[in-house]
Amino acid sequence: MTIDHSPLTMDETYMSRCLQLAKLGAGHVAPNPMVGAVLVHSDRIIGEGYHQQYGGAHAEPNCIASVEEQDRHLVSRSTLYVSLEPCVHFGKTPPCADLIIKNKIPKVVIGCRDPFSEVKGRGIEKLITGGIKVEEGVLENECRELNKRFMVFHEHHRPFIILKWAETANHFIATSPQPGNSRLFITNDFTNRLVHKWRSEEAAILVGTNTAFMDDPQLTTRLWKGNNPIRLVIDMDLSLPSSLKLFNEAANTIVFNSIKHDLKELTLSPFPMERVGVRWYKVTRDVSLVHQITNALHQLKIQSMIVEGGASLLQTFIDEGMWDEARIIKNEELIINNGLAAPVLENCQKVYEEKILTDHIDFFKRIDS
Repeated sequence: MTIDHSPLTMDETYMSRCLQLAKLGAGHVAPNPMVGAVLVHSDRIIGEGYHQQYGGAHAEPNCIASVEEQDRHLVSRSTLYVSLEPCVHFGKTPPCADLIIKNKIPKVVIGCRDPFSEVKGRGIEKLITGGIKVEEGVLENECRELNKRFMVFHEHHRPFIILKWAETANHFIATSPQPGNSRLFITNDFTNRLVHKWRSEEAAILVGTNTAFMDDPQLTTRLWKGNNPIRLVIDMDLSLPSSLKLFNEAANTIVFNSIKHDLKELTLSPFPMERVGVRWYKVTRDVSLVHQITNALHQLKIQSMIVEGGASLLQTFIDEGMWDEARIIKNEELIINNGLAAPVLENCQKVYEEKILTDHIDFFKRIDS
C-alpha cells in the first residue's frame, strides 16, 4: 500500500479542522450527520462551529455566531469551510444556505455533497444563485467516511451494516449447539469492553432465533458508557420465551416475525421508542428476510446496525452482499475440537488490524465484485 506523504493544501488544512470539529458531535446528532465549519479571513480562523445536538443549530450558524465582535466586519470578506453541503430546507432549524447568503460570505468550500433528498445539490445551487463562489470536493473521501452511516442510509436506502463475530484459532464461533452449552467465551475482558463500545456507536443490533435462545444475550452496552442500541431479533414463529434477557427493560426490542405487527412507520424516528418495551414487526417467508429487515429499518429511520450472530444469519448477509464492514475477533490461543464453524467472508478488503492480548481483530470493508 502506498502512503501519500504530500503536505496538505491550505484548503485541506481548514477542511481537516472542520472534520475535527464535526467529530465532537458524535453520539449527539444522529440521525443528522456530523458537520464542522470554519470561517477564515486572510489565513486566520475567526470562527468555528459544529452541529452539537440533534434539533439544535447546525455547524454554519454556530460558526458564524462564534465570531468575536471585533471581527464581525470581516465575515463578509471571509471564506467559509464546511464538511457537508449546507442545507436548504426548513427542518428543526432554518436553512443554512440562507444564513450564509444573508451574511454575504463571498466564498464557501465544501467537503462533500449531502445525499439527503431535501438537499442533494440544492444547497450548492442556492449559494451560487446568491452570488457566492463555491468549491467542493476538498477531502471528499474523508468527509464521506466520517458520515458513512448517513451516506449509505440516504444513497442505498438501508442502514449501514456491520458484521461482527468472535472465533477460535481454528475458526469455530461456538461449541456444539445445545441449549445452555453453545456459549463459548472467546474474547478477553478488554476486547469485551471494546465490543460494547462498538454497540454504543450503532443504532441497532441484530441476532437470530438460535443465538437468542442458546446464548440468551443482553445486547446492551453495560460494559461501556453509552446508549444501548435497539435490539433486533428474528423469531418467525414467536417461539422464544419471554424470560430471555432480550425482552427485559434494559433497552427497546423489535421482534421480526411472521405473525404479529404493532410497529408503525416512523414510530422510532428520530430516536428509540420513548417507552422501553418490545414491538413486533411482521415479515413473510417468501421474500429475502435480509432485505425485509433492512427495508423495515430504513422506514424506521434506523441508520446503522451490527449483526452479531448466529453463523447462519451472518453468512446470509454475506451471501446477499448486504454488509459494509466486518469485524472479526480471533483468539489466537483458543482451539476446540469441534463446534459451529465461523462464517466465511467474500468480496472484502482488510483495512485495519489490532491486537488486544490474545485477541487479534481484523477489520474488513466490502468491495463490489
